[in-house]
Order: sequence, then structure tokens, then C-alpha cells
Amino acid sequence: MTTKPSATTLVWFALLSMLGFLATDMYLPAFSAMQADLSTSSSLIGMTLSIFLLGMAVGQLIYGPLSDRLGRKKVLLGAMFLFSVATVGCAMAPNVETLLAFRFLQALGACSATVLWQAIVIDRYQGKVAEKVFATIMPLVALSPALAPLVGAAIQSHFGWRAIFLSLILLGAVLALMTAWQPESAAKKDKQEKMLSEMAVNYRSLLKSKKFIGNMMIFAACSAAFFAYLTGSPFVMSAMGYSSEDIGLSYVPQTIAFLIGGYGCRALLGRTEGKKILPWLLKLFICSALVILVITVQTQPDTIWPILIPFCFIAIANGAIYPIVISKALEDFKHCSATAAGLLNFLQTMGCFAASSLVAAYADKGLDIVAYGIAGTCVFVLAGFALVMKSQAAETRGTATAIS
Repeated sequence: MTTKPSATTLVWFALLSMLGFLATDMYLPAFSAMQADLSTSSSLIGMTLSIFLLGMAVGQLIYGPLSDRLGRKKVLLGAMFLFSVATVGCAMAPNVETLLAFRFLQALGACSATVLWQAIVIDRYQGKVAEKVFATIMPLVALSPALAPLVGAAIQSHFGWRAIFLSLILLGAVLALMTAWQPESAAKKDKQEKMLSEMAVNYRSLLKSKKFIGNMMIFAACSAAFFAYLTGSPFVMSAMGYSSEDIGLSYVPQTIAFLIGGYGCRALLGRTEGKKILPWLLKLFICSALVILVITVQTQPDTIWPILIPFCFIAIANGAIYPIVISKALEDFKHCSATAAGLLNFLQTMGCFAASSLVAAYADKGLDIVAYGIAGTCVFVLAGFALVMKSQAAETRGTATAIS
């Protein structure tokens, strides 16, 4: 068990964690251009984001058990090849139907990075070291919603929207090279044990764990709020008269907020436990979501700022919530860390897919559907926290029994 990661390993983790978000965010400012070029509707263009999330969700169920059996490196290298081929297909798509198909395949490749970097952290590190690694990397993930749309808008304005997808191939190649230099972190498995029976045992233990399910629900709901905004904001801001460059710039404040939350959490974890911080962060998330709903219903704003400001407080909360709930959800499952990370991210991504699909399907409702979508996630946040509290109470009773 490694005590702490090297700088190179942290960069590798950061790039792996950002891959799916870059593939999601770089093309957001090009939605209007893509709609015109492909002669399609805003709902179908919005579905290119939703179908990507579906592919991310499905793939994570595959990569977890597969990498627990075959090792992280082989699986990750194969997935980077799939990502690159599918990205070429996205760039050359002649119509929106073809684009949707290749976006799904692109997601199947990209999601491997999301699962495996988390699994490798759990493989190599433990306790507060793992929490601090997550707290270091998760805020860096937030750079993609700020930088990716800006880069994407610049590429689109000079070379067209198709060049955005071609530029992602370079990142896939860099990740493949860095992966080749990393040591394998997965423990060797007994080849006599059948993979399906092993998966059944692991999934059963995961789904029975209130601790896992509760933290997963919080992670999924907070992420779903983000994707409700990401899916709807390009259309909302276009209707308000903002340009693609303005849309790209609008992601900068929320990214700064996410970084503040993430690194603030990292500093606090050196002084106190994550479970003591979490309730206050959830209160901040819920209050901010309800403020967005009230402002939307009562004032119907004609600029993005009345919504963006409280959304930045959601970003602060999420930046601090993610490392706590991910680490807590996975810490009891080191024997099947990739399977656990895969299931965690599958369920989290399905939440994002549901929120994104809802907003895309009712894109003509504008800001209203975005606000109601964000507010609706609060119900699942509260349900997840209730399960977390039950698991903590059970652990306390178990410890007291053991001592007595």
C-alpha cells in the first residue's frame, strides 16, 4: 500500500478524471452551430449529451468487474483505443442520428477513466490519504467546465464544431502513454473463481450496504443538479441573447466556486472528519437549489446572473461533498474496488442521465425546467443522507458492542 502519490501520478489521475467531462463540456458552446449544420432540433442536440451519459453509465458496469479480473492497465489501454475511434466518428458524422451512435461509443471508452482512477486510488491508498487524494483531484475536474467550453468555443469559431471532437484524440493518446508507464495496482485474482459468481457476490454486498447506497445517492443527486444546468444553460443563455463565447465564459465562476469547495474541504479534512462536515455542505446545497427555484418562478430573469450566483454556491457545496462521499462509499470494498467504483459511477451517471434527459426533452420550457430539475434533486440528497446516518448509527452500535 503506497503512502502518497507522486506528482506524475497525480497528473495522470487528474487527466483520467477529466476525460469524460472534457468530452461532455467542450462542445456545449457549439450546440446552436451543430443544430444548424445537422438540420435538427434542439431536443436532439441536447440528447447528444444525454446519450453520452447513458454510455458512461452502462460502460462503468463492465469496466469495474473486468479490470478487477484482468487488471487496470490492459482494460484502460483498450478503452482509450475505443474512445479515439469513436471520437473520429463523432467528428465525421453526417447527421444527428450517426452522431448519437458515436457519442454512445465514445462514452463507452471515456467512462473507463472515470472508474479506474478511483479504483486505483482505493488500491494504493487508505484512510485520510485516500480522502486527500480525492480532495486534490476532484477540484481539478472542475477546471473542465470552465476551460473546455472556452477552448471549444475558440476551436468552433476558427475551425468548426467537428474540430472539437478531433482535438480530443490527442488527450486519449497522452493518457494511453501515461497508463503504459504506470505499474499495475490490482491484486491478482484466483483464476479458478468464475467471474460471474464473483460479480454476483460483490454486487450483493454493495447493494446491501446502507453506507454505499446512501453516499452514492448524495453523489448522484448533487451531480444530477449539475447536469440539469449544463444541459439547459446553453439553450437558456442563447434565448437570452448570449453568444457562444459568453456561454463558454459563464462556466468560469462556477468552476472557481467548485475549486474553492474542493480545496476548502481538503484543508478541513486535516482538522476534522468528513462525516462532521457533510451535513453543513448538504444544507448549503439544498438552500441554494431552492433559491434558484424561487428566483425563477417569482422573477423570470432575463439575464443569467440571478441564477448563476446561487448555482456557484451549489458548486462550492459539490466541490466539498464529492471527495467525502466517494471515499466513504468505496472504503469498505478494497477487495473489489473497481467493481464498487463502477457501480457507484453507474448509478451516479444514471442520475445525471435522467436529469439531463428531462431538461433536454422539455428544452422549450427554458429556465423553468432547469430550476425544477435542480430543486428535485434535493429529495434524493435527503434520502441518501438518511441512509448515511443509519449506517453511522449501526457502526457506532457495533463498536460499542465490541468494546463491551
